[in-house]
Formats: sequence, structure tokens, C-alpha cells
Amino acid sequence: MDIDQNDPLVQQSASINPYRLAASYFYRRLMWDFKKESWRSRRKLKGLKDKYEGEKAVILCNGPSLLKVDFSLLEGTYSFGLNKINLLFDKNNYRPGSIVSVNRLVIEQNKDFFNETDIPLFIDSKGIKHIKPGKNICFLPSTYHRAFAKDCSMNIYQGHTVTFVALQLAFYMGFSKVALVGCDHNFAAKGPANQVVTSGDKDESHFDPSYFSGGVKWELPDLFESEVSFMMAKNMYEAYGRKIVNSTTGGQLDVFKREPLESFLAK
Repeated sequence: MDIDQNDPLVQQSASINPYRLAASYFYRRLMWDFKKESWRSRRKLKGLKDKYEGEKAVILCNGPSLLKVDFSLLEGTYSFGLNKINLLFDKNNYRPGSIVSVNRLVIEQNKDFFNETDIPLFIDSKGIKHIKPGKNICFLPSTYHRAFAKDCSMNIYQGHTVTFVALQLAFYMGFSKVALVGCDHNFAAKGPANQVVTSGDKDESHFDPSYFSGGVKWELPDLFESEVSFMMAKNMYEAYGRKIVNSTTGGQLDVFKREPLESFLAK
């Protein structure tokens, strides 16, 4: 599982022994593997292996520029929504093919929607504390091993950004070309990476001002480690003759080649 520096167990064990800390996480993974839902989710994930081989997909990131996307262009194209993408639903009728969420704070904050929607969900296994199992839900077994997962039914590395998780899922599901939109890779909120902070009255870092607002907790981004993960994804896709492009309007992510969304979808 991905080591969450804000996990109470991590904070408690950090001054004890790194081997003991690793052992505690292996124990947690072992306990997850013995749960019935672990096997159900693994079976669902195996059924998605290469299901969309050779097709295109779009990942809907949560930056402010997401509001500049012409969602009518996406009709007929599979898309991955991320985290609180449901806050977009009152602005238009577009719905993604699935939603990915792995951050413990986001899962807890958005649990009401996740427990009500019929949209397929990919949720971190720790989210089972808040999300009831269902036909539309796959729980993901996270690992702290820093690698791009080619078999998401076994392990998946969070890579400090849910976008990286979506890229791994897209690869596993067989998509040959993936475009990112709304990936501004720039946050108005500043501070130490991964630090848990309390939100203010208005969120200027996401597409909806209520995304993180009203005193909820959220973790500041780790843009450097995110780029490291994006480079892993880029290298893996290219090694298999696949492609990731950045179709975001503006933003500061330069790991991937830029390509307008219209051009990406037209080819």
C-alpha cells in the first residue's frame, strides 16, 4: 500500500523502526487480500484487462481549466473522471465512463455521492471503511513500491496524484492513446508538499470553488513527485507503442506533448 505520511499509524511508527513500519503495511495488505471484496474486485479488474484495446481515452483532471473543455466533443469517447468530478454534474449533462478516487480524505468527503452513484468507481481499498461494495465498484490494492503497474488487479502505485492512477488503469484496460484535460499542474494554495491543511472559504485550485472549502482537510500537492510519476507513465506507454498527450488549455505540465483535444479526438 502507498505510505500515507498523514496516516495515524505512520505518524505513530515513524520514530520507531522503518522495518516495523513496513511490516505493518504488509500486514494490512495481507488482511485486505483475505477479504471477500478483495477477490471480487480483483475478478472485476481482470475482466477489464485490454477491454478497450487500441481505443482512445480522456482523463478529466480537476484544475480550473476543466471548465474550458467542450464536453460535447467527448461523446462516444471513454473518459475517466477524478475524485470530486461530480461537482461538475450540475453544470452540464456529461458523465464520465468511470471515476477514480484514492485519497483517503477525498473518499471520506465524497462518500455520499460514491455510495449513491451507478457510475463505475475505482476506489482505494482503504475506502471500504466509507464506501459500501457494489456491482459498480472496484477497490484498488495500493502499494508503496514506486513503479508503474501493468497489472492493476494485483497492485497499483498512487504516485502522489490520482491522475497517475488513472493512467495505469487506462493502460491496463488497453487504451492506446490517452489525453489529459484540466491538468493545470499549478495550485493557488502553497506550502510543504503532502502537508494536510484546512481549507478556506473558496477553492481557487480546482474547477469548483467548493471543491475544498468550508474548513475541510486536504493534502497539498507534491508537484515534483507527480512529475516523476508522469515520466514513469510516459516511458511505459511509449515502450509499448502507446501515447499520452496533454490537451489541457494552459497549465504548467510539460512532461507530455501538447495536442488540442479536437485534434486528439479527430485522428
